[in-house]
Amino acid sequence: MAKQDTVICHYRVRRGQEAAFEELLRRHWPTLDRLGLVVGEPSRIYRGEEGGAPIYYEIFTWKDGEQGSRQAHESPEVGEIWRAMGALVEERDGRPMFEFPHVTPLAV
Repeated sequence: MAKQDTVICHYRVRRGQEAAFEELLRRHWPTLDRLGLVVGEPSRIYRGEEGGAPIYYEIFTWKDGEQGSRQAHESPEVGEIWRAMGALVEERDGRPMFEFPHVTPLAV
């Protein structure tokens, strides 16, 4: 059975690029979903600030953590969105443009 894998995407967006980035976020999860790579629950998206600059968090779950990300990297449609995102983000305070920690829910 495939292991579902939740990811918390961190996007360090350049000041002034928020609207363009949000437009890409509106397309991101629906594209992954249409390709059958994520579970049916839409991604949760949050916006915050980091050192006075915008940071976005997108949380979603791959249907198959090992295969989902790999298949997304092979998709021209997803690649187009990711390349466009890459043009709108920046390294900041020694942190990378993107971070993608994978997490597992705990029952506590």
